[in-house]
Amino acid sequence: MAPILSRRATLKGAVAVLGAALSAPWGRALAEGEVETYGLSSFGDLALPADFKHYGYVNPDAPKGGLLSLQLTSTGGNQDFDTFDTLNIYSTKGNGAAGMSACFDSLMTGHEDEPTSVYGLVARSVRYSADRLTYRFLLRDEARFSDGSRLTAQDVAYSLNLLKTKGHPLYTQMLEELESAEAESEGVLLARFRPTRSRDAHLIVSGMPIFSKAYWAGRDFETATLEPPLGSGAYKVGRFEPGRYIEFELDPGYWGKDLPVNVGLNNFARVRYEYYRERQVGFEAFKAGAINFHEELTVSNWVSGYDFPAAREGRVRHESVHSGAPSGSQAYYFNTRREQFTDPRVREAIGLAFDFEWTNRNVKYSTTKRVTSYFQNTDMQAKGPPGPEELALLEPFRGKIPDEVFGEPYVPPVSDGSGSDRQLLRKANELLLAAGCKRDGGVLLAPNGKPFSIEFLDFSDFLQPVTEPFQQNLRKLGIDAHSRIVDSAQFKARTESYDFDVAPARFGGTLTPGFELAVFYGSVSASKPGSRNLAGISSPVVDALLDSIAKAKSRVELNFACRALDRVLRAGRYWVSMYYRDDIWLAYWNAFSRPDVQPRLGTGAPDTWWWDEEKAKKIGL
Repeated sequence: MAPILSRRATLKGAVAVLGAALSAPWGRALAEGEVETYGLSSFGDLALPADFKHYGYVNPDAPKGGLLSLQLTSTGGNQDFDTFDTLNIYSTKGNGAAGMSACFDSLMTGHEDEPTSVYGLVARSVRYSADRLTYRFLLRDEARFSDGSRLTAQDVAYSLNLLKTKGHPLYTQMLEELESAEAESEGVLLARFRPTRSRDAHLIVSGMPIFSKAYWAGRDFETATLEPPLGSGAYKVGRFEPGRYIEFELDPGYWGKDLPVNVGLNNFARVRYEYYRERQVGFEAFKAGAINFHEELTVSNWVSGYDFPAAREGRVRHESVHSGAPSGSQAYYFNTRREQFTDPRVREAIGLAFDFEWTNRNVKYSTTKRVTSYFQNTDMQAKGPPGPEELALLEPFRGKIPDEVFGEPYVPPVSDGSGSDRQLLRKANELLLAAGCKRDGGVLLAPNGKPFSIEFLDFSDFLQPVTEPFQQNLRKLGIDAHSRIVDSAQFKARTESYDFDVAPARFGGTLTPGFELAVFYGSVSASKPGSRNLAGISSPVVDALLDSIAKAKSRVELNFACRALDRVLRAGRYWVSMYYRDDIWLAYWNAFSRPDVQPRLGTGAPDTWWWDEEKAKKIGL
């Protein structure tokens, strides 16, 4: 799984002011204390000037053309990895198609050289009040939907209110702090926020998709549909076959193609997502040329799978690319709503049966590192005992949280690498007995007297080489551990309704977390179907720290609050952390070119790449 929104939707600002030149066209004088800006940033800094021409990591002269074909590698909203039956990814019904977000523009959009900045897209600028509770987004007169109709503030207000009341739970929760959205005029969207708003609330609004009010007025937003929606983005839905593929066509009349935030991007004439239920089948399709861009996630393929004719001849290339983006959190998540997982000692004991050292060497070819933190490889990761700033946040909860929170943060012990470390299994047994479990011969009984059983739910057998040795160790402890592989639609339905014991997931990292963390760890989301709080974390202490993070006024303050949260979550033993890599493995048919400069916080692939007709001809494409 992946985060529910891109960072362009969850950034925040307060910042550089535009001069009178931007005030004149609207004709309304700035109110006392009101600020007008061309961009927003979490902590007041914008890297780009008001007159920037394009981002520094793109080729402004990149040609438009060619085909990009790939597989979906992350999901959001109601999307499914393996199939789709609706073109509306923003509601609860159905399984959403890949790539649909490319059909919709937002008020502002992000910049991959900055972790917390957005710049004007549909909105040419924004004015905000001194108390940061009122925002007026000034829309561009030229903004249009793909049918040529004007995109107005009425459409933006309609979209925000629709998502807030009828959208997928991930969107409704993100918009909770939006008090109201209304059109002050055709060109001005007025957004008001609750007095208790978090730091990022207005940037969440700035990144939401914009729908056509006229189009949806006669349609049911909450019903699954295969009718291509009217969009405002660079791409329109082309050919598709549910469950097999979907294509998007670059709109030659796209209204925003020459905006600075779009120059050098949206370079492919067609983008096609292919669906394969088995990951290996997808790799074979790539080798045959049915897919021309592939992010490799299978270690065995990376190590020995690229010895095929096209790769030997140089027609297919593969490379490891460093990404400046934070590492994600790959883990097995306990469903603490289940009785057998309510005691953290039980959860810790189960975690001790996972031998990362053996797994990394024998399954992952020593290519991974152990995830230990919810903010891995960032300044927000807790290390050593808490300092004075963290203690100031944690002390009010002393006695309500484990004492270990006030010492070194929990780190999974290093095993002997045998695959079945007897010392760790012995400790696991002691924890289980201390938690009230009992033994009946070779069977472990849970505190309620029933045989202890764990079902690992998944939608693919991709992780089985990792999961099966883990389960073997659990069985040595007397736990009936087994896997249930279901189709992706059922996996999605069961995880969204929290009908599982343990499920694997990977949540992407971010350098500037805010209100969206409540979707993953907040009490409100714990009981809300469809949220990303898989573990069911429901803790007043966690909620208080999430509030501190959401309202942090500086990077330093944010780092301390995140470290405090990291300590509490790690002490809760809500997961069995797995592994991560610092780089991204990319493979592609050699028909692409790319800019000389890579974004600081990403790989740029394939967003900044373009189809190179000369290269394509050389390899016969």
